[in-house]
Amino acid sequence: MEKLKILLPKGRIYENVSTLFAEAGISIYLPERAYRPTVNQDDLEAKVMKPQNIGKLLELGAHDIGFTGIDWIRETNADVVEILDLGFDKVRIVAAVPNEINDETLKTKRMIVATEYVANAEAWLKKQNLNYIIVRTYGATEVFPPDDADMIIDNTATGRTLQENGLRIIDTIMESSTRMFASKEAMADPEKKQKIMELKMLFEAVLAARSRVMLEMNVSKARFPELVQGIPSMKSPTVSPLYGDDGYAVKTVVKKSEVPVLMPKLKSLGATDIIEYELRKVMP
Repeated sequence: MEKLKILLPKGRIYENVSTLFAEAGISIYLPERAYRPTVNQDDLEAKVMKPQNIGKLLELGAHDIGFTGIDWIRETNADVVEILDLGFDKVRIVAAVPNEINDETLKTKRMIVATEYVANAEAWLKKQNLNYIIVRTYGATEVFPPDDADMIIDNTATGRTLQENGLRIIDTIMESSTRMFASKEAMADPEKKQKIMELKMLFEAVLAARSRVMLEMNVSKARFPELVQGIPSMKSPTVSPLYGDDGYAVKTVVKKSEVPVLMPKLKSLGATDIIEYELRKVMP
């Protein structure tokens, strides 16, 4: 089979994507200042590119799958297939202005707008019927106001950096997260499509495991019915008899968020010797 060509995002989201691959059993080694990582799978080949470029490069067909934010796919109008929302690196694309600019000023002043998201910004500004000039930025957009811009359109996770720079958010234009995309050519190739969907399945298993843990406990025969009825599970708990027919060992997979409330409850239902395990992959 021809190698599946993967585009990995350079910068802050690279670590999250490479960790996802590692947890799926695929190690990626990227030497410092290099752009072509070593991958421990013979049928995979990777290259590191800026997230802004990944969508269009996939559309052109030289690569098969890539990882970037949906914000850059929409910004570049890339014609690609979304495979999986990985759910991390969540940001909002927002419009923000200095605190001293009020709503009336927005309507009457010709606004200088600094942004990396020129296409998204233009669409929003036209919809708002504002008078504007766009200045394209290349990072550190929040430092432009008030001297060099009246408004910025930028991504933010918490909004704290904007507040620290004396800016207030006036609108959220879109929400974004890191996602897995494929070229249409790759999805039209049966062998490549199968490999892409296998990777998707592995990633889903890793992501499912991150939010769950395995709980194992013992319970007497007398308390067993009460315990089994009172514990959550993905489908049903795994139960096996203890040596000497003295009760049961019970295993169940639960959400991590449930554990603080669930542990005391299990104890009250008669569970003993409760053990919590981290999970690597969960395939429902």
